[in-house]
Amino acid sequence: MKNRLDQLTVLLMGALLVPLQFAMALFHFRMGRAKAARARGDKGAISIELALAIIALVAVAGMVVAALYGLKKKVVEKVNENPQFDGGGAATP
Repeated sequence: MKNRLDQLTVLLMGALLVPLQFAMALFHFRMGRAKAARARGDKGAISIELALAIIALVAVAGMVVAALYGLKKKVVEKVNENPQFDGGGAATP
């Protein structure tokens, strides 16, 4: 049973990370286009591709922040459910 649960967890994490993988692929694609524009010497295309790459990078960072915020929210709810967990040794007076 544990083996199936582990497999299900891996599949679920893979499905949740698809948007992040797409955004990273988009970022790498845009950086490749910027390098090609640099090789051609097209300054207008370089600036456009770099701007689009920055937008993709900000999207990736936003997804990571959203995931961390969701994890924080879940942990706070779990700690509030079990008052026996007081935060460890650092939290005791």
